[in-house]
Amino acid sequence: MELARAHVLVCGGTGCTSSGSEKIIKALEDSLKEKNLENEIKVVRTGCFGLCALGPIMIVYPEGVFYSMVTPEDIPEIVEEHFLKGRVVKRLVYKETITEDDGVKSLNDVDFYKNQMRIALRNCGVINPEDIEEYIGYGGYKALGKVLTEMKPQEVIDEIKKSGLRGRGGAGFSTGMKWQFTADAPGDKKFVACNADEGDPGAFMDRSVLEGDPHSLIEAMAIAAYAVGADRGFVYIRAEYPIAVKRLTIAIEQAKEYGLLGNNIFGTDFCFDMELRLGAGAFVCGEETALMTSIEGHRGEPRPRPPFPAVKGLWQKPTLLNNVETYANITAIINNGADWFNKIGTEKSKGTKVFAVGGKINNTGLVEVPMGTTLREVVYDIGGGIPNGKKFKAAQTGGPSGGCIPAHLIDTPIDYDNLTAIGSMMGSGGLIVMDEDTCMVDIAKFFLEFTVDESCGKCTPCRVGTKRLLEILNKITEGKGTLEDIDKLEELCYAIKDSAFCGLGQTAPNPILSTLKYFRDEYIAHVVDKKCPAGVCKALVSYKIDPEKCKGCSLCARNCPVGAISGKIKEPYVIDTDKCIKCGVCESTCKFKAISK
Repeated sequence: MELARAHVLVCGGTGCTSSGSEKIIKALEDSLKEKNLENEIKVVRTGCFGLCALGPIMIVYPEGVFYSMVTPEDIPEIVEEHFLKGRVVKRLVYKETITEDDGVKSLNDVDFYKNQMRIALRNCGVINPEDIEEYIGYGGYKALGKVLTEMKPQEVIDEIKKSGLRGRGGAGFSTGMKWQFTADAPGDKKFVACNADEGDPGAFMDRSVLEGDPHSLIEAMAIAAYAVGADRGFVYIRAEYPIAVKRLTIAIEQAKEYGLLGNNIFGTDFCFDMELRLGAGAFVCGEETALMTSIEGHRGEPRPRPPFPAVKGLWQKPTLLNNVETYANITAIINNGADWFNKIGTEKSKGTKVFAVGGKINNTGLVEVPMGTTLREVVYDIGGGIPNGKKFKAAQTGGPSGGCIPAHLIDTPIDYDNLTAIGSMMGSGGLIVMDEDTCMVDIAKFFLEFTVDESCGKCTPCRVGTKRLLEILNKITEGKGTLEDIDKLEELCYAIKDSAFCGLGQTAPNPILSTLKYFRDEYIAHVVDKKCPAGVCKALVSYKIDPEKCKGCSLCARNCPVGAISGKIKEPYVIDTDKCIKCGVCESTCKFKAISK
């Protein structure tokens, strides 16, 4: 077999694919063929590299050159200069990787990567997710072989318990204890299942693992099945993840072909098979009992607990359910030992956590850090800070079920207990950063609108209560609210938390409660002053022109879409507030900063 002199890794995750990475791969393959280099340079489609803000991303090894924001038009130059002449195309290189003497840094020396510790994401952006042999080459299925030939089921469970791994889906329950409960439950038929529904706005951690390292899930579910006594598994994945569905389907077929799924795996009497079930995108199906109801073919609605799924889950049989990221840690724990994993993180939150970082931050993307890393480290050391020199105002963790962390708590170590203590939660790992231009009342309304749309309607507190909350928020953001409305808002939040049927309904008020706790002054400003401090809520915004600063250039009038601005050249212009639709075009086009809210 002829070895390639270079490997070109191109991100094939959803983010880069949407930015045109498939066209880049096609252009690269065509250009290499044209130059007779197709046998010397190997093109590898990988999963997400993490630094989504710079996509599409292309990394050339062995040099380690990190090309960012590549377009198909750049490919001929890269092939000609880099692969034929050995000269790096500097204009396309991620600037953080260039050294003072014009050399190229290792990615491990770049701020975004050096402050991370990749366990769940260890193979993402490294291997071809559609090639089982690459996964095996990186130690894949070694853990499964070890547990089937060297360990008893209870020894596997003990190792997971000893590791301290907690569920990464949001609640943070002990993974080992969940496995133990399922193993101890009476019954001759048991199932294992994976929650890959991931419905939180801005969250894409599980999707990225499935797109970049699908075999890690298959191997971990097989290990879990052996430990609890199951022989069949289900992955519940939303249909909006077509790349993840495709790669997981390929991986399952490859595992069957290699004898790693099916009967008598590794020559033992252990038999295990698994299949996919596609969800239609209902947020409530992220709740474990609703997910199982959907797998069974019924409308996705939550069921009473207890009994818990470990006792009565799928088809009333004992069922183990973990999410993708939880499973992604299993093989690393088996291969490296529970003691190794237990030393990472904090006393009560072991290991690492993957976050999908988005919002007002320079380095949007996927990061994995040890538990206990502070929010400041994630936002500034890894995330590169806030764009345009703006101030950090807050960060939302846990999606619609979570809460906002204000600026004065930016040094809070991120783990399950610390986030709960300040009124937020870990959730599945979405982290949305907000700057000084964010209205916190509007943020609460955004998440509540999502919850209202996604409520399954089974219980009155969630079906009706969240609508009443939204009505009050709309009233406040329209300048029609009263101080009594703020009190009603808070009272209703606690009533819903205490009476909603499932965890999603019980946590729906969290974004409101956290913003009331830390940003109550903004609610009061909306009600008393009839003003949105951030200038976001349109009903409370009024644009005006400062006659002292206005030069009478007419640019604002010429750009106003409704003709609300009038005046004479070289004289101050005025805005007709009755006509103004508050679109903000005038403010953004004024060169003299004469227009303000």
